Amino acid sequence: MAEKTFTITAESGIHARPATVLVQTASKFDADINLEYNGKTVNLKSIMGVMSLGIGKGAEIKISASGSGEEEAVQALAETIKSEGLGE
Repeated sequence: MAEKTFTITAESGIHARPATVLVQTASKFDADINLEYNGKTVNLKSIMGVMSLGIGKGAEIKISASGSGEEEAVQALAETIKSEGLGE
């Protein structure tokens, strides 16, 4: 299992547009990819799941992946979070 923790720095947190970009990135991989926030874990390939978390600025999230391509998936999502200006 590969995992990485991020702090959300975007003023508006993870709202619909960046959530869609994250889901699209996650969906490119065969691995099971989860997003954990505030004690809840959702499938990062589900836009409804991601939106249900209500992730705001200053939130600490953890992305974990297991299965085929897990390392590549976490790396790609880390790059997406940075390139979209969502967090670090």
